[in-house]
Amino acid sequence: MLRLVIFLTAVVIWVHSSRLMSHASGVSAEDLSIHGFLQTNYDVRLTGQYPPNPQGGDLLFGEERFQLRLGYSKEKVRLFTRTDLFYDHVADRPDIESREAYAEGSVGSSDVRAGRQILIWGVGDYLFINDIFAKDWGAFFSGRPVEYLRVPQNAVKLDVGTTGLSAEIVAIPFFQADKLPSRSRFVQFDPFPGVARAAQEPELRVQNTELAGRLYGTTWGFDTALYLYRGFFRMPALQPNQMTTPTLVTETFPRLEVYGASTRGNALGGVVSVEIGYYNSIADRSGRDSTIPNSSFRYLAGYQRQLWEDFTLGLQYYGEVMMQYDTYRASVPSGFPVQDRHRQLMTLRLTQLFWNQTLRVGLFAFYSHTDQDYYLIPEVRYSISDNLWVAAVGNIFGGRRPTTFLGQLDANDNLAVTVRYEF
Repeated sequence: MLRLVIFLTAVVIWVHSSRLMSHASGVSAEDLSIHGFLQTNYDVRLTGQYPPNPQGGDLLFGEERFQLRLGYSKEKVRLFTRTDLFYDHVADRPDIESREAYAEGSVGSSDVRAGRQILIWGVGDYLFINDIFAKDWGAFFSGRPVEYLRVPQNAVKLDVGTTGLSAEIVAIPFFQADKLPSRSRFVQFDPFPGVARAAQEPELRVQNTELAGRLYGTTWGFDTALYLYRGFFRMPALQPNQMTTPTLVTETFPRLEVYGASTRGNALGGVVSVEIGYYNSIADRSGRDSTIPNSSFRYLAGYQRQLWEDFTLGLQYYGEVMMQYDTYRASVPSGFPVQDRHRQLMTLRLTQLFWNQTLRVGLFAFYSHTDQDYYLIPEVRYSISDNLWVAAVGNIFGGRRPTTFLGQLDANDNLAVTVRYEF
């Protein structure tokens, strides 16, 4: 608390001094922007089941957070930072996180942004094919505000716009893996229980720089895009030093290429979206190594429609088709779970607004009939004023097998409550 008070006092002094300096230097107030929020976010475990060496007991997540957003714009130059200071009650320590910190400039019809930034591609709703940028699944599964599903990337981004057609090119020199749920907070499947782990991320080399490109425009009323990515899988591949009695499991991130496309537009009385992508697993094209993900084709079809006033329905159907499946089956060691050739998943989103749209009641549901598992996210959010809102979010998991992506989380049902004041 003392550190928080010192930080907030420093912010007030900085804001006041910045205004004085801007006035003295002739910089107008319109060039500067100061926003942020104060937030409390607590998430309670509902099942009474705990992982080995649990951290936090029934408190799955708990924090007080202060975010400060500072922006400066002058002609064709923009500077922006988004910084979070918070106290994590489960880890019992304060911390600070840079969500964004970049410089942006314009030259003709091109924009260049360099620094820490949030990148979003694709048309999926909580389903990602060509959005290959890192995600924080631990934050998502513990009911934190959805913005924290996105992990900032340290990157350089070039936007080039022309009449009817635009391009976006991203270079990421610093690899960022997906943030998976902590094993000290979530009960989850471990194919190598009790075996020591080590992480081996791609080294900082020029040849390991991730490159991504997007070409997009509007055709016949549909927003259409083509995608290209060359980099690495963001979820770790587990590679034991030996399969029979391993003493060390190394988390590696094999090389990956993704080629894809998406389109979205008005049709059938609502909004229709389609997205496809081919994942080329460069490290194991033949599929003979079961510890490395096989190449796969992925697809997504979505439909969204307002059925009556303030009520919206959203549907999605998603699939992954594994390549070289027979070779993969033959390579899986005895006793290890086997993935399906064609994994399929459906989602449902229901949203109803009440009281002049100040109260939102919603449900998002995942269901896989191939994995036979599900994930339900009921939510109630009430805007007390333009600046203050409170929300309650549930996370309910289930499945027949403890080895599937959602089924392994069956013991982690939780309820999160968030209160945020924005300024």
